[in-house]
Amino acid sequence: MIVYEFYQLDPKKQYELIGVLPEKRKNPARITRDSVINWGVKYLGNILDMNDIFFIQLTIDENTGSIFRTTPFFETHEIM
Repeated sequence: MIVYEFYQLDPKKQYELIGVLPEKRKNPARITRDSVINWGVKYLGNILDMNDIFFIQLTIDENTGSIFRTTPFFETHEIM
């Protein structure tokens, strides 16, 4: 199963985990960075600034529960 961990830049310039959402779309062509971010904002709160959030795609083995972290699917932000 694919899930996304969403993070937001807090006022102290650190990233904070704000939620985890499972991927339910069957058609991978519909999965884009913008569609995942928009989905996260919709379910995690529309007061989020889309420029200050990113997500990491994870794969969870449904039989063992093992988590595999893939390469982040986001534009990096410089933390000062």
